Amino acid sequence: MTDRLTGGLLLVLSLGYAYQARSFDVGFMADPIGPKAMPFIIAAFMFLFSLYLVIRPDPEPDWPVRRVWVNKGLVLLSFVLYAYALVPLGFLLSTTLQVTFLAVMFKGKIWKGLAAAVVASLVLYSIFVLLLGIPLPVGKIW
Repeated sequence: MTDRLTGGLLLVLSLGYAYQARSFDVGFMADPIGPKAMPFIIAAFMFLFSLYLVIRPDPEPDWPVRRVWVNKGLVLLSFVLYAYALVPLGFLLSTTLQVTFLAVMFKGKIWKGLAAAVVASLVLYSIFVLLLGIPLPVGKIW
């Protein structure tokens, strides 16, 4: 029953997502599979997978224990906070904090997680800014 409810909810969300994507306007110089087509592709895959959940649900789904739900909630909350922290803290600091938090959540050591986070932030920043020419926020507090 839970798979069917989840599938039905995702089915409605995919239709709403596709409906909203219709109003998305892009310039005439956009790629064929670019900003206009991509939301429709995502909505189509979401529709198909949710339809599968409705038609062929798992007869006995295994639900995780409470601790796992708490960890998932904390990770989700951290991504929401990361999105809000990007502009005031900047990409480098907020990404370093996020990756460090994720490393700790996955039972990593804080110092190794921090070192990996600094390297990952610098590499990602270099890729986006230097190679792709996509500006990233440097932070309003700086």
